Amino acid sequence: MGDPALADPDKIFHIEHFDDPEWGINRGDAIPFACNYLYITDNLLDPSHVAWVHQSSFGTAACEEEPLTITGTDNGVIVSRWMYDTEVAPFYKRLVPFEGNCDREQHYEVRYPSLAYIKAIFVPAGSGGDANNLPEGQYFQMDSYNFMTPIDEDTTRYFWFQVRNVSPNDEEVSNYMSESVMHAFNEDREILVEVQKGMRDKITRNVDIAIDAGPLLFRRRLQKLIAAEENSNQEA
Repeated sequence: MGDPALADPDKIFHIEHFDDPEWGINRGDAIPFACNYLYITDNLLDPSHVAWVHQSSFGTAACEEEPLTITGTDNGVIVSRWMYDTEVAPFYKRLVPFEGNCDREQHYEVRYPSLAYIKAIFVPAGSGGDANNLPEGQYFQMDSYNFMTPIDEDTTRYFWFQVRNVSPNDEEVSNYMSESVMHAFNEDREILVEVQKGMRDKITRNVDIAIDAGPLLFRRRLQKLIAAEENSNQEA
């Protein structure tokens, strides 16, 4: 998008472990979403939605109970939390290298304008809390990369893939993950299409609640960047 002459290779999104032979990768086709791209970034900065949209895959009750840490950075917003001594969510039970309950980190990071990095870490219950000090051989990590390309005000194309620290060459695991993730993204899509309709036809004002803090921070800062770019273009 935009002027090719302004493209800066140094700003390409870095994909850690992409070429690491110890990590596997799975991916699928780009998904069309009939909604504005900002509704998708809202979704990706709201971990609480996992508890009720993805009950059969990514979510457990713990996903709606633990408080969040919200951090604004130079290039985006991070929403994260650790959840302790909770059941492993359905999608991950086949993938984690341990039995029993887990400590789980949710790390949702969206960078301007619409690039997302989502990290999921699972460790045995009692060993979590520090993503830089994980029990060797006893943790599962999935890094999900999501790139939203706006087509117009009401349509977005969603590109995605994941890298994982288990079963690097197991095609069956890759297929399982791709199919399951696609199912979860389609759950998101169903909700967001209705959000698009509801916001378009709304008859009452918005009501923001505490869980909206991450998406609202992202939107405010992104709007400032857009306004600054528009002013710069006008001056030029």
